Amino acid sequence: MRILVIDDDDQMRVLLRQVMEWAGYEVIEATNGRQGMIQQKKNPADLVITDLIMPEQEGLETISQLKKEYAGIKIIAISGGGRIGPEAYLPAARELGADRVFSKPFDVRELVTSVKELLDNA
Repeated sequence: MRILVIDDDDQMRVLLRQVMEWAGYEVIEATNGRQGMIQQKKNPADLVITDLIMPEQEGLETISQLKKEYAGIKIIAISGGGRIGPEAYLPAARELGADRVFSKPFDVRELVTSVKELLDNA
């Protein structure tokens, strides 16, 4: 199973990669939504973990694009919320099709559990 991690924060991407590889998944990375869509076309992932606030193409746009082009894809949205807090973005991410939402900082064990549940039921 392959996971695409989209986050403009290098440390967060490294953390997510390490955690997901440790859990036994192959990981592809992208620094923003536009790059994430290019990666998804080249190497389709089974699940995408995306940040919401990013330059170039933010997460909400990326989620709706992924759902349009890859109907069955599983998506987890994460957000530190920028200036207005994650409460503002995470419900919108859910409405656009994110299967799970996490606000930063999150418990990595919970994230791994969610990934496993989503992929086991795929």
